[in-house]
Amino acid sequence: MMKIKSLISPILNVLVLLIVVSGCDSQEDRKGRFLLKGNEKLKENDLQGALEYYSEALKIDSEFNDALLNRAIVYEKQNNFDLAIRDYSQILTNGSEIDTLVYFQRGIAYLDNGEYYKALDDAKKLENNNPNSWKSYFLLGLVHEQLKDHSSALAAFEKGIELNPTNNDLLVNKATIHYYQNELVEAISLLEKAESNNPKESNIYNLRSMISFEKKMYQEALEWVEKAIQLNSKESYFYNNRGLYRLFVDDLENGLDDINFSLKQNPKNAFAWRNKGIYYYFKGEKSLALKYLDDALKNEPEMPLANEYFRLSKEL
Repeated sequence: MMKIKSLISPILNVLVLLIVVSGCDSQEDRKGRFLLKGNEKLKENDLQGALEYYSEALKIDSEFNDALLNRAIVYEKQNNFDLAIRDYSQILTNGSEIDTLVYFQRGIAYLDNGEYYKALDDAKKLENNNPNSWKSYFLLGLVHEQLKDHSSALAAFEKGIELNPTNNDLLVNKATIHYYQNELVEAISLLEKAESNNPKESNIYNLRSMISFEKKMYQEALEWVEKAIQLNSKESYFYNNRGLYRLFVDDLENGLDDINFSLKQNPKNAFAWRNKGIYYYFKGEKSLALKYLDDALKNEPEMPLANEYFRLSKEL
């Protein structure tokens, strides 16, 4: 139904690293001030301003790992995964006491960038180095999920839950695998447990919306995804889902607005291409419907709904 990349971005609550400036070395002072100014901009959600300050710090010291890490996190927030991966890799080349965090973050960036086997390599390194960390199994589960190895993904998420039973990231992603396997009762049970842990976790309600849509309960799906958007108005995948649901309640133009908004945030989202194709099918515009649905299927041949509406569009 949707790429679970959307489960990924809201949950990366990485603490920005701060530096203690000793005042003994002018270069240390300067790069430290740029780092702190970048951190302030990041707190203000001024991503471009943060990037500029981190880059200034790196002009002074190209191996300044704190600035590299923070800049990479900003690039990731901007969906600029190639540059994020470059900075994470530079930290590992430099050598750092924060390798564990960097392997996790780089693995997520590889995953978001569609480089699944590189993400798998980082996940295995993380597991080998940190077998008692839930994050190792969280990343491993996400990678197996994208590789369509659902049994391995479930095993990884279950191992993570053994280590951290109340972790909503693990619970929601395990529920997602059950959703993929059409085990909707199991999925809802896990989501109810996650909601009892933290009712403000937006991904719970997004997945509830997907389950409702699967049951053809389109108005209910809309209500669930609206709750997700109220809790997290910045997640592009929520708008893409709302756009799809609006198509099925005959609210076509508002649906298209949501889909286009999602594409503006993340132009690589093939599920938004699919949804745009479905919009053009409902509008009776055969050539545009086939174009967008074909693009989606080239990216993911087994994408739900895409083959069905590609066939229907051919019959227009």
